[in-house]
Amino acid sequence: MKRKKIILSSVLIIMLSLLVSGCWNRREMNDLAIAVGMGIDKAEDGQYEVLVQVVDPSEVSVRKPSGNRAPVIVYSAKGGTVFQAIRRMTTFTPRKVYFSHLRMFVFGEALAREGISKPLDFLSRDQELRTDFYIVVGRGTTARDILNFYTPLDKIPANKMYQSLEVSDRMWAPTVSVRLDDLITDLTSYGKDAVLTGILIKGDSEEGKKKENVELIESPALLKYSGLGMFSGDKLVGWMNETESKGFSYLTDKLQNTYIQLPCKSGGKAGVEVIRSKTKVKAKLNQDRPSIDVSLRTEANIADVECNMDTNQQSTLRELEQTTGQIMVHNAKKALERAQAEGTDVFGFGEAVHRAYPSYWNRHKKEWPQLFKELQVNVQVDFNIRRTGTIGNSFLSDVKG
Repeated sequence: MKRKKIILSSVLIIMLSLLVSGCWNRREMNDLAIAVGMGIDKAEDGQYEVLVQVVDPSEVSVRKPSGNRAPVIVYSAKGGTVFQAIRRMTTFTPRKVYFSHLRMFVFGEALAREGISKPLDFLSRDQELRTDFYIVVGRGTTARDILNFYTPLDKIPANKMYQSLEVSDRMWAPTVSVRLDDLITDLTSYGKDAVLTGILIKGDSEEGKKKENVELIESPALLKYSGLGMFSGDKLVGWMNETESKGFSYLTDKLQNTYIQLPCKSGGKAGVEVIRSKTKVKAKLNQDRPSIDVSLRTEANIADVECNMDTNQQSTLRELEQTTGQIMVHNAKKALERAQAEGTDVFGFGEAVHRAYPSYWNRHKKEWPQLFKELQVNVQVDFNIRRTGTIGNSFLSDVKG
């Protein structure tokens, strides 16, 4: 009987503890301001200006919104550190800013050229922040102008930027999506410098801040990803154009899918769609001088033909493969020339040397920026066309003229 009472008491205690227990760090949604975008600019007085794009729940809910207010609000504050600026926001934000749903982080170009490592400490240290958001640089503009922007199709600008970068990274080679962990790794590793995709305003930036920007069929202003920003250490030192950015993707095994246009011998042009690609990098050492061999194996389909070309002939396809391979080599060399001119190894060739020749690397890693400027890189492309599409030869030659 006594044993039964003890068991019954234990069960009762467990049941009561389950009833009264709760999540110790529970946050009520009504008490939080959900941040989806964040940016940092350098203020004129030398402090950081931190901007946070917060969702207005009533304007993005499934229920009919009022339509009178913007779907997001941007708060900003200045501080000597990022954390100080965020806490200073509490003097005018009605709720505490919550960062666990952050999608995009934007550095203004002026700040990026001065250095980004110090602001990154807060992003990597704060327990609320996950690391699955993307980081970009405002090209020729500020984080303020980027975050204060009405975007079509998606009510929340940060979501639009996130989705656009994901699609562009997957389908178009000149952009790369970089997360926090990858960026910090590149900033702290010898033999690999960082890159970030640039984002700019196409059109009138002042028009993009008005609600009318999403009320017209053709928006007067759009956010556009453009080129790759190259870093030396934690400082932005230059930009790659579209051709060079494509070459970067070829050399770093980031190419998933893209389009390559090429001229036809008979006049006009044609294009191929890359469907898969694999890059291999091998370091060599000859008389204490390193070199790099890069080999690409790429497969593609014919995307369009706007010239007289017999795509049913294997000789024609072989010629297309050769021409396209030469274009890829050209783009890769342009990217290499641009990076070598800035002395920034954004391709990670130093890491390849480190893996192959660790003792050589340990002796010369501090000199790598200078060695990289003179590094010989050999690029070979094995390009294969797999399909010509749903038709063989184009109907263009049969069009009545």
